[in-house]
Amino acid sequence: MASRRLDRPRAGQGRMLAGVCSGIAQHYGWSPGMVRLVFVLTGLFGAGELAYLVLWIVMPKR
Repeated sequence: MASRRLDRPRAGQGRMLAGVCSGIAQHYGWSPGMVRLVFVLTGLFGAGELAYLVLWIVMPKR
């Protein structure tokens, strides 16, 4: 079941770096691997890294 708030999981709960992709995946009910792949592909064009950093700062920890 997806959580109501968009937040990042704490350490050890499926996060790899900051938990941004895992938090987005849990919120929308998507696969964490697919969200990570989208961030990597958008990172090739320069937008992924910036979006990830902004979300890392803005998204609260669970």
